[in-house]
Amino acid sequence: MLKLDASFLFASLIWGAIGTGFFIFGWKQKSSIPLAGGLLLVVLSYFISSAVYMSAACILVLIVMYWMKKQGY
Repeated sequence: MLKLDASFLFASLIWGAIGTGFFIFGWKQKSSIPLAGGLLLVVLSYFISSAVYMSAACILVLIVMYWMKKQGY
């Protein structure tokens, strides 16, 4: 069941906005890493109902995106 408390709504707003920014950046630059990562951030903000788990998963996605860019993908 989805609980709509303030921390969940705030985390969802923040991570969804960051994901949207990465998605738009990836779309305009024709770069697949920010495009896919941004889409994943937006999807995670919809499907994870805990603010703590959502933040942990989104931070993990950002770390993986950074690592993949450093590796040259």
